[in-house]
Amino acid sequence: MRNGFTTGSCAAAASKAAVYMLFTGKEKKSITIDTPKGISYNAEILDIKMSDKEVSCAVKKDSGDDPDVTNGALIYSTVSFVENAGESKVIIEGGKGVGKVTKPGLDRPVGDAAINTVPRQMIEKEVLDVCDLFDIKESIKVVISVPEGEEIAKKTFNPKLGIEGGISIIGTSGIVEPMSTQAILDTIKIELKQRKELGFDYVAISPGNYGLDFMRDTYGYDLDKSVKCSNFIGLTVDMAVELGFKDVLFVGHIGKLIKVAGGIMNTHSKEADCRMEIICALGLKHDVPEDILKKILDCVTTEEAGKLLKECGKCDEVFEDAAKKVCENLNKRAQGKIKSECVLFSKELGELAKSDGATEFIERLIKE
Repeated sequence: MRNGFTTGSCAAAASKAAVYMLFTGKEKKSITIDTPKGISYNAEILDIKMSDKEVSCAVKKDSGDDPDVTNGALIYSTVSFVENAGESKVIIEGGKGVGKVTKPGLDRPVGDAAINTVPRQMIEKEVLDVCDLFDIKESIKVVISVPEGEEIAKKTFNPKLGIEGGISIIGTSGIVEPMSTQAILDTIKIELKQRKELGFDYVAISPGNYGLDFMRDTYGYDLDKSVKCSNFIGLTVDMAVELGFKDVLFVGHIGKLIKVAGGIMNTHSKEADCRMEIICALGLKHDVPEDILKKILDCVTTEEAGKLLKECGKCDEVFEDAAKKVCENLNKRAQGKIKSECVLFSKELGELAKSDGATEFIERLIKE
């Protein structure tokens, strides 16, 4: 699959081209920068606007084969000379469509434009390289803007993370790798870190949207205030331990969390799928009739399996045991450094089971 280039790379390339045109008065149709990954980026320069005092130009974001919502967006840089800049040789600001940070725990402090540290370093390096080439001593102001940024941001995690008014200019390598697992893990860690910096040592986590809907409909709690971990149960626990959390509550559909009852910490189907086998093992322990167990082994979904257990009167016993196993395995993963609780539910049957401390945990959440 084809790699792309980050918004940070686009901003750095546009800035380099703009400052080159500011110094020379000549249009620059393409520019090359070096990304932190060590891969060169040759960018086409678009929508050039030049005057004696400032230059603006854009680079179109190319995400390669990654389904990035910013793909095709124009990342603009407007550069100008600035006086009385103190020791700062390059001043970097956010313009239209670049979000502002409103919550702690992100890469930038509250009040700053959401232009992350590595993109800032990239922009500064490229601008200074051109300044050195032309022996320019004055300070340069760089304003990064994304005209479509406010609309694009509605399709991202930014509003939830506390970045308002636009997208973030991001990237640590300068390269977009298709379907990057690391990008998902980075988002999970940011959400956990924000929660911790707000003063909480406990956190509710859900693998996905089903959990969010269940908590809202059943308990009136907006789980969107907490963390969505996708399939990365074990790695999320690891991050929670690293950040110093004391208690976690996992709220999940039985199709995901039953795997955790069997010790599986990445619940993606390509990693492991023994949902029915785990349910049958627990069913055997609780004297579920053999003919029901055989039917469960042939089930495609855990919803079907739940209905069969309900019909034979064993649903509560089996899933209460499953909840205990989930907590045992989560605590084992955390090496005893975190106390884990869980709630298991089905879309059709509703709440199936919860661990002993889950009710108290939910009450704490609701009181926030």
